Amino acid sequence: MTMLAIAVIGAHPSPQTAAPGITFRLRIEELSGARVHAIALRCQVQIAARSRRYTKDEQRRLYELFGSVSQWQQTLRNVTWSQSTAIVPSFDARIEVDLSVPCTYDLQVASAKYFHAIRNDGVPLTFLFSGTVFQTAGGRLSVEPVPWDREASYVMPATVWHSTMDQFFPGGGWLMLRRDTIDRLQAFRGRHAVVTWDEAIELLLQDMAAEERA
Repeated sequence: MTMLAIAVIGAHPSPQTAAPGITFRLRIEELSGARVHAIALRCQVQIAARSRRYTKDEQRRLYELFGSVSQWQQTLRNVTWSQSTAIVPSFDARIEVDLSVPCTYDLQVASAKYFHAIRNDGVPLTFLFSGTVFQTAGGRLSVEPVPWDREASYVMPATVWHSTMDQFFPGGGWLMLRRDTIDRLQAFRGRHAVVTWDEAIELLLQDMAAEERA
């Protein structure tokens, strides 16, 4: 029977990629002494949101995702981040491999909302593994599933995600708007002689704040 132990030992922004991504370093051990010819590894990555405390600023930024803090007993749940795969080559006893996880700054996606809200400390992650193991035991080739209970925990520094985004959106972010909303915002810029989108939105927010104070 396959006896695998999998641990996550590091994370860094994926280099030279066409889209944002984070590379996690996995350490895989085969504990029965069998030689592993290959593993077709699948992994679901979840954000273990209940596994950390949150500052007042983080609570405010997470309102859209989890609601008010008074509701968190019911609403604060794990957030699914990604489904990723990796092909693990042949090894005896132990190997280290990379698992690439794509990222997005689309703030309509729950994982992006969470990562955007967390600026400091760590993000607790849970890695749930599955897949197929090809190995030799007793001179015979066997094909077995990765045991369903293989998982690993890892606290990723929040700066890893923000550094990843800064590679593609330096000092900024990304919002998706309907075309008619863009048209209205562009017309607003023209009427008020505003040069950038940031300035236009800032002016609208100032107007809204002034109405709230009135």
